[in-house]
Amino acid sequence: MHDVQSLPLAATDVGAALADGLVWAILCNPGEKPEKLHPEEVAARLSGRPFGHPGWAWLHFDIVHTVSRAQVEAIPCLPDDVKQALTSTDRGARLESEDDLVFGALPAFDDAASDDDRDVCVWRFALLPDLLITTRRHPIPALGVVYRELQRQKVPENPACLVDRALLEFADTARRDLSRLDDHLDRAEDVLLLLDRDTDLGRMGGMLGQVRRRSTELRRVIAPVNRIFHDEELELPEWAEDDLRDRSQRQIHGALDDLLALQDRARSLQDELTSSQAEETNRRLYIVSAGTTLMLPATFVTGFFGMNTGGMFLTGGSWGTVYAGFICFLIMLGTWFVLKFTRML
Repeated sequence: MHDVQSLPLAATDVGAALADGLVWAILCNPGEKPEKLHPEEVAARLSGRPFGHPGWAWLHFDIVHTVSRAQVEAIPCLPDDVKQALTSTDRGARLESEDDLVFGALPAFDDAASDDDRDVCVWRFALLPDLLITTRRHPIPALGVVYRELQRQKVPENPACLVDRALLEFADTARRDLSRLDDHLDRAEDVLLLLDRDTDLGRMGGMLGQVRRRSTELRRVIAPVNRIFHDEELELPEWAEDDLRDRSQRQIHGALDDLLALQDRARSLQDELTSSQAEETNRRLYIVSAGTTLMLPATFVTGFFGMNTGGMFLTGGSWGTVYAGFICFLIMLGTWFVLKFTRML
């Protein structure tokens, strides 16, 4: 699931300078299908000049190339620190506000073909009541989902709802990933409950290690976002408070709770697996020790009769070997009774 194909914009003033890096530019009105913005309309929005049409605009940029980043840094309606935030290479999450402007960076999953290969990347945004500017270095499937929802006339009242929707898509994808990891733990738990001698504990250890590694990667991403939304010093403008502070906070906090529960369960199963491995090791050592103890009499007898000395007992006659073997068996049997009596076997 990729972003939508870049829009071909004509060369006109600011619009021409932004054409190469602009993925899409649309005008959104609640209850209506979004409309593509013309280059002069894009220039008016980015310059902060009066714009005759109602609604809010969404401009999405691909900043993978240096030219694209320079184009974003030339947007006249944004302060310098916001431009730097939109083109930064830092992968950390952030959320800040200045007056009516909200900007930052939020996590999202990339468009990997399989769940195991899916990685977490970052998309950046600057938010005004009538303008949303987003940037990315890799295709962001969550933004593509939101874009297609807008095409179905599911346009929110303000662009803050769109950021909240992208976060909801991230949280839902994370929960689906956690559900898949939880299924792995279910299989591991079933194997542990039905543990037998044919159980491959090494393979189970690898499965639990994969779950714990993936859950740790997700926690490193989700936990900082949760801390950002719980930061008491963060003051968002009133028009964005409900969407970004309330709904987004609940979504991320719910995903973090599910993640912590998964990690607790994985640790419990890891402890149980370690205990099972210790029991299996002790059982094997017990068998080896018992066999070694039972063979001690035989070792003693063979060592005794192997001495190269004169007058050796049972050297005369043709039944000496049989007698020596019988003596060895009697001593082994006596050793076995002693071990059973002392409950060592």
